[in-house]
Amino acid sequence: MTITVNNTKATEITKEAIRVYRKPLLEALDVDYTRAVEVNGDTSAIVASKQTLRDMTATADGKSVDELKAIVEGLV
Repeated sequence: MTITVNNTKATEITKEAIRVYRKPLLEALDVDYTRAVEVNGDTSAIVASKQTLRDMTATADGKSVDELKAIVEGLV
């Protein structure tokens, strides 16, 4: 019997791991953003950081199982 990996499912699992990883980071940036807005501060760096975090899930698209493992290991 041969074991095969469902790459679509592996990609979704990786994306979910990324979402779990980035959630507290996005929440912290939300606080920073709110504080910056309250004092009319520059929010451009915060907005860019949040977008980078949002774009992280796209890194899993089209990757092999070994590449997906490396992405998840890099989150730790």
